[in-house]
Parts: sequence; structure tokens; C-alpha cells
Amino acid sequence: MGDLDYGPVTARYYDAAYATLASLGPDVDFYRTLAQETGGPVLELGCGTGRVLRALASDGVACTGLDGSPEMLDVLRAKRPAGIEFVEADMRSFDLGAQRFALIYSAFRAFQHLTEVEDQLRCLARVRAHLAPGGRFAFDVFKPDLARMAQDEEPETEDLRFEHEGDEVVRTARVVRDGATQCMRVVFRYERRRRGRPVGSESAEFVMRWFYRYELEHLMARAGFPDVAIYGDFDRSPVGAGSPSFVVVAG
Repeated sequence: MGDLDYGPVTARYYDAAYATLASLGPDVDFYRTLAQETGGPVLELGCGTGRVLRALASDGVACTGLDGSPEMLDVLRAKRPAGIEFVEADMRSFDLGAQRFALIYSAFRAFQHLTEVEDQLRCLARVRAHLAPGGRFAFDVFKPDLARMAQDEEPETEDLRFEHEGDEVVRTARVVRDGATQCMRVVFRYERRRRGRPVGSESAEFVMRWFYRYELEHLMARAGFPDVAIYGDFDRSPVGAGSPSFVVVAG
């Protein structure tokens, strides 16, 4: 697993930052529909601050949120969401005893933080051990833009602006890629501005692995999932040249 940092800096800004992204939302509807189709209970791996999980819980589905970051879970707990059980654990090695779930999912590319094949397989083995008979596992990753992945480095560039506790925050991103391992190291820098002037700066760094379609198919087969569908977006459209994502549903 990469040296991802979902510690205090990321947890502090996470909700405010991603509330600004218009592209988010369809994933919530997608996982919400899957939860309704399966009837629950539901387990989310890498639940973070509960952006997706809270929507499922609001529908009356029994939900468990698992995350390895105590800081992210603290933000979620502070919201006092009803109907959610919290688990601080590693998605590669979690053990919830006799609990079984009709749906296990990992939203917003959390699976991409498993940078080693061995870690991916360990996670998938734990998923299979916790699925109820007939249960499904779903996750999404971004579909790599080949021209962009060919760039070894992207210099620091502004990618978001948002409000946080009365200040404007400008987030910049710097990316370094290793094509041999299909891994990218991302450094987010959060610069706080008050009345247009910088008043502080904090950074968070993490590593993500990118995947290709048939790599995912082979990975899921190797992990023992006999029924796998891969879509190009959350509307369950086929994978095409312009698809933004790989959305995997396996049983």
C-alpha cells in the first residue's frame, strides 16, 4: 500500500474541497441503487468522512464504514450519523468476525491506494470472506488517459478553490509518475488566504496505482470472482474511448 496520508490535513479540508466538484454525485446514486438492490447490510471500505455512506444510511440500510484513518473517521463521527457502525482497520486485513454483507463497496478510487498486487489480492480475499451468499462487491477507479500517464511529472498547478472556516483555500497538485509500476505520487498543498493574502500552507501526499481494463478483469478472476461486469461510468454504460472510469461490480 502506498504511503497515503489521509491524516489531519486531508481530514480537515476533505468535505469542503470535494463539495466543489460537480462531477461527484453520480457515484452516490450508483452505490445507493446497489444498496437498495441488495437490501443490505452494507460495508464501505475507505469510507472517509461518509460522503457516500451517509446517503445509504439515510435510506434505512444497515451500514458499516471501515477506514484506516482515525482522523477521517473522527470527522464522520462528529456528524453523528444514525445507522452507521464505525471500524478503524486496514482494508487489506480487516476481520469483522461472523458479520456478512450483501454489498461491499469502495467508492471514489480508494482501491487505487493499494499499489501492490499482493495487497490488492489480500483486500479482495477479505472481501470474499465477508460477502453474504449472493453478495456483490463494487468499486471504481479512474480510466487512465494514456497521453497524461506518459508524462513523468506534472508541475504544481492549482486544481481547486473553496471556502473553509471563513478563509479561501487554494489547493495545488503536483504529480510524479512511475510508468513501470503504474503508480503516481500526488502532493496536495492547501494555501489559506484571508482577504486575498496567504496566511498559511499545509501539504498532504499519497500514492495511487492506475489500472487498465483487462488488468482488472484478470485481477478479479485471480481473486476468485466468477461474475464480473466493468462499466465505463456510473450510468452503467459500456467502456468506451471517452469513458472517465472503470466501475466494477463483481459477485
